[in-house]
Amino acid sequence: MADKTLTRPELEALWAEHLDGEFSSKDVEATLATMVEDAYVTHMPVNTGGRGKDELRKFYRDNFIPSWPDDLVMKPTNRIVGDSQLADELHLTFTHSKQMDWFLPNVPPTGKKVDIDLVVVVQFRGDKLSCERIYWDHADVLRQVGLLKS
Repeated sequence: MADKTLTRPELEALWAEHLDGEFSSKDVEATLATMVEDAYVTHMPVNTGGRGKDELRKFYRDNFIPSWPDDLVMKPTNRIVGDSQLADELHLTFTHSKQMDWFLPNVPPTGKKVDIDLVVVVQFRGDKLSCERIYWDHADVLRQVGLLKS
């Protein structure tokens, strides 16, 4: 229903449902069900993601969801909720034990520990997500995996 505006608790619940599809159930279709048809995802430091459900289906199925290392720990540190948008600050730790082309394009697994903060800006249209923009300090990540000298 495109004309429905979600309350702040409903925005948070929809975002939680979206994250569950990405990280817990790892269900591409459940993830996409939370999004509008022309939604987009952009990982700003490396310009990866997709636009529209067809691209996002391939992105989530073939790249994003299967690439997360098994030792991922994601801790929320702050959330700001506004009208039709929210921003999450998250702290992530994991071992770069899998190819993660959405995060480190064309970099084979280094086996190095990654410890980063990132910010996700999520916008909603009606009762679905319309976009995600994700930001992190990519130079810090490159240093941690040994590709950039300190």
